[in-house]
Amino acid sequence: MAGHHRLAVRKNGPVHISAKVDYAVRAAIELAVRQSTDGPLITAERLAEAQSIPRPFLATILQELRRAGLVESKRGVDGGHRLAKPADTIAVADVIRAVDGPLAAVSGRAPEETAYDGSSAPLREVWIAVRSSLRSVLEQVTLAELAANDLPDFVGRLVAEPGAWNRR
Repeated sequence: MAGHHRLAVRKNGPVHISAKVDYAVRAAIELAVRQSTDGPLITAERLAEAQSIPRPFLATILQELRRAGLVESKRGVDGGHRLAKPADTIAVADVIRAVDGPLAAVSGRAPEETAYDGSSAPLREVWIAVRSSLRSVLEQVTLAELAANDLPDFVGRLVAEPGAWNRR
């Protein structure tokens, strides 16, 4: 089902970050914390345990991250997983796209593919702006920054804005 797990503008709800996306980003951060591209491999079991991710879910996520070229793995007794690229070159958006596709969708379509008539015509630009806002954060924050707990200053400014922590 297109858009089922996607980070999306939903008709009757907030922008949705699926469990799959949450697990994938957490797994990728854990890989960034535990190793470099030359470092030792971590088993799926240890990764699942470290981040409390259900093992079958993690297996699917790791496969998708491998397919996207973000993770590499080795089978066997000494096997496991590690990042395929340096953590400072992998943005959160890269992980999301690897497991869920585009960052934003409106009714299963890209925002620029929407079209509205009459008084709703400007809505397309709003949806494109929403996607642009998501990109402005998710394409700028890297796994290395998350692993080091050293987020860019702009993230701190965003979370310090009045009302940022208020649920609405």
